[in-house]
Amino acid sequence: MPDFISVEVIAGKILFIRGKKAILDKDLAVLYGVKSIALRQQVKRNQERFPEDFMFQLTEEEVKIMVSHFVIPSKQSLGGYLPYAFTEQGVAMLSSVLHSRRAVLVNIQIMRAFIQLKRMLLTNAGLKHKIEEMEKKYDKKFAIVFQALKQLLEPSPVKPKPPIGFRN
Repeated sequence: MPDFISVEVIAGKILFIRGKKAILDKDLAVLYGVKSIALRQQVKRNQERFPEDFMFQLTEEEVKIMVSHFVIPSKQSLGGYLPYAFTEQGVAMLSSVLHSRRAVLVNIQIMRAFIQLKRMLLTNAGLKHKIEEMEKKYDKKFAIVFQALKQLLEPSPVKPKPPIGFRN
């Protein structure tokens, strides 16, 4: 059934929000094949299962940033409300409140995507450490090469974009 949902598709829906890896409720609803409102309703009925580190609601400012940085046309495309973001633990908890077979199978794929993302981040950290060790071992002739490799491994800082439009 949802076997066609690849780990790569799910990984593309994982965002870094408040320093945590999370998936928005609207994306989860699409993956589970339910309406966003139905998903949020189930969560509200079982609110004690979703503490702040499992799920949190985005602020107006965070939504504005998402709209300006992530090719999201407007807040309306997020459902017209402040969306909820589910961390890995929150997604796992969703399987206890959504009982369909599809929800279980999709949850397995989502967990695989989170694991793949963790492995990728750990691999980059390991690679960075190996490069630093090689840099100590070899002479200064390769300093430029090592510096370039480090820059490739470091994520580029996100610069805030100036607002578009007229100012009063």
